[in-house]
Amino acid sequence: MTPPTPLARVSLRRTTRLAVVALGLLAVALGACKTRLGGSTGTTGTISGLPSGAVPIAPYTPPPSPPPVALGPTGIPTSFADLAAKCDSAVVFVKALQESRRQVTNEAVGTAFVFDPSGLILTNNHVIEGATEIRIIFAQKRELPATVVGRDRPTDIAVLRVEATGLTFVPLGDSGAVRVGDWAVAIGNPFGLSHTVSAGIISAKGRTNQDVRGLDDSGYYDFLQTDASINPGNSGGPLLDIQGRAIGINTAIRPQANSIGFAVPIDMVKELLPRLLKDGRIRRSAIGVVVSGVQSADVTRLHLPSETGALIRAVAPGGPADRGGLQPDDVIVGVGADPILTPERLRWVASLAGIGAKVPVRVVREGRTFEVTLELQALPQQAEE
Repeated sequence: MTPPTPLARVSLRRTTRLAVVALGLLAVALGACKTRLGGSTGTTGTISGLPSGAVPIAPYTPPPSPPPVALGPTGIPTSFADLAAKCDSAVVFVKALQESRRQVTNEAVGTAFVFDPSGLILTNNHVIEGATEIRIIFAQKRELPATVVGRDRPTDIAVLRVEATGLTFVPLGDSGAVRVGDWAVAIGNPFGLSHTVSAGIISAKGRTNQDVRGLDDSGYYDFLQTDASINPGNSGGPLLDIQGRAIGINTAIRPQANSIGFAVPIDMVKELLPRLLKDGRIRRSAIGVVVSGVQSADVTRLHLPSETGALIRAVAPGGPADRGGLQPDDVIVGVGADPILTPERLRWVASLAGIGAKVPVRVVREGRTFEVTLELQALPQQAEE
């Protein structure tokens, strides 16, 4: 091989120097890009753009859509008579009396049902609210006084007790397993017509105060909707599945509509029961944010993967979220082990997590997912129980 000429050697050295300079410029550019994308830390150890103490985690991925439900043999029941006979004696008539100066000034009537044979009864809080005396009338016309074990105005749930044992009761079912289109049966005392049975289907799930007008904005709502006939006086009665298990407590109606009623899902009731039986009330916790649903415009604007989660609109100064570095336009997608798909779900999960509890909260900020631990505070201005 012919050795390179002096001119060739000069060109080779110049080319080599240019290549080294180009590689150096490329490394600097890549480092700048990494810094802009938040891949480096400053001298304080805080990740660029995230709250102090935040831990980056894998990007949030919305849960997959459930597989299509395999439909089995179907058929219309020939009768609901056996179900009604099985459950009817557990459904009771409630008289809530209000007295002043030893005179009855008001008498409210409604429905309730025995859920424990030792004398525990479920009904709506609005049926017995303000009562100075509560009377329970069973199917055999036996009448017993009742005391309030616990009640919760934000969910409209009340637990009563009568001094009796061995009572026929309605078992509590699983409202989470109920599907739109499943059969539903309501038993109650509409307009004072005791032990009236009506049947229909679950026509929708997840109804909120946006769907049922006139409800308190501070309440917690996740109603089952049914076309089983519900009327004034049905409040507090059970909504049953085809096996005779309570899947809801009949609570509200749409007055202008025909056969549209709403029931508190029994899974919500089961979450509150241990606290109501122990403390008589629910002491709620809070993150300290005002949230709304994620809209399609927010997905584009905030680089979000989907319209799920709870979009922070405002942060309470000095509250847990503020101390944790959360800010408006952050989207909360998880609290503890619970995925957060809606703002209603966030309010519910946060309210029951516990005052003083330290919970991991998963957040999406402009397409990046991180986790921060918040110590929850008491929910301000809790309604008097």
